[in-house]
Amino acid sequence: MKRIRLKLSPEAEEVYKHLNEEASTSKTERMILKAVNQKVELIKSNPHFGDPISKNKIPVEYQQRYGISNLFRVELPGAWRMLYTLTDGESEIEIIAFVLDVIDHKKYDKKFGYRGI
Repeated sequence: MKRIRLKLSPEAEEVYKHLNEEASTSKTERMILKAVNQKVELIKSNPHFGDPISKNKIPVEYQQRYGISNLFRVELPGAWRMLYTLTDGESEIEIIAFVLDVIDHKKYDKKFGYRGI
């Protein structure tokens, strides 16, 4: 069985730090942080946990910056989303779940080119 290792992009790490800093005083940030931590554990036990994003809908930004060919979405409370990709690890028995972003719904819509109604 392959080992699953999770890594955060600089953008995701920045949001994660912000959530940690604000969790003690903000119920919303605490709720999102708790959900992120729970979803990370689910991804570690099943790397295909998230909803797959069609290859033609993967933002060019992610393809250029990270060279990804797959993308998964996990829904979080408050219409937030966590986006991750799977890559081969440094050894043959490792998969890396690379969290690219943890974003609110407005940024998610903009990143994927969806328009508000």
